[in-house]
Amino acid sequence: MDRVERAAEVRYASAAELPDALRGADALFVWDFLSTAVPDAWHAADRLRWLHIASAGVDPVMFDELRAGDVVLTNSRGVFDTPIAEYVLGAILALAKDLFHTRDLQREKRWVHRETARVAGTSAVVVGTGPIGRAIARLLRAAGIRVSGAGRRYREHDSDFGVVYPSDSLSEHVGGVDYVIAVAPLTEQTSRMFDRHVFRAMRNDAWFINVGRGELAETSDLIEALDTGQLRGAVLDVFDTEPLPASSPLWTMPNVLVSPHMSGDVVGWRDALVEIFTDNFARWVDGKPLRNVVDKELGYVPSETPSG
Repeated sequence: MDRVERAAEVRYASAAELPDALRGADALFVWDFLSTAVPDAWHAADRLRWLHIASAGVDPVMFDELRAGDVVLTNSRGVFDTPIAEYVLGAILALAKDLFHTRDLQREKRWVHRETARVAGTSAVVVGTGPIGRAIARLLRAAGIRVSGAGRRYREHDSDFGVVYPSDSLSEHVGGVDYVIAVAPLTEQTSRMFDRHVFRAMRNDAWFINVGRGELAETSDLIEALDTGQLRGAVLDVFDTEPLPASSPLWTMPNVLVSPHMSGDVVGWRDALVEIFTDNFARWVDGKPLRNVVDKELGYVPSETPSG
């Protein structure tokens, strides 16, 4: 933040201190991307012109006053694309090669020879066709997995997905694949999009992988699908309540991998987030177009908008 501090008065604030810090401020950098403090402090934003959030998802700051106002919203698109894609491919490889069971057997000092599955030749649908979804698609295709996408509109001949199906008819397109991967932004249209209808449409030997937002899935329906064998299993990095409560049955289900919202957090990620903001700050001061401007009606950066 050195170059920002040399050019502007920078106020660092906790959630409780945010209203006082916002008064007279021209820009706001929301570092705690899960914080809900901004809507409560918005009454004090008397001259704010730009809000930047240190995440790809902007749902924590998508409240009515921000949508209706003139404050420009930008996000940190581009930081997490490759790390999350690597996490998804790593999880699929670990599942196919039975590595979790191998580790359990090792701890028990048991030599149990098994056959494992091939990844090449399997299929996946990636729900969410933004930069993270595209990075996932490219890595999965490199491993020999057949990939399609699901997004707002149907289209063919997509460079990364081949075919993109409309996500509002998701249950019609998940029945033929081995892996259903959720990475869509959280909006009014995508909230709880993975419900019992979608889970029942999936094959009972398919895996559900969520690296987007926990609220994309109806948790009770997911637990039911896992418990009754409608799904083979799930890899979950995000949850509708975080940290995941100790009372959640997801912790102890043998066919579930739980990770603590870390799929995109690789060494150096915090520095990368600050660099996105400081680069945008320099652009803002110079009157140049900002990177990663969010369409506040859509709730994400449109694909045709330059990301850098």
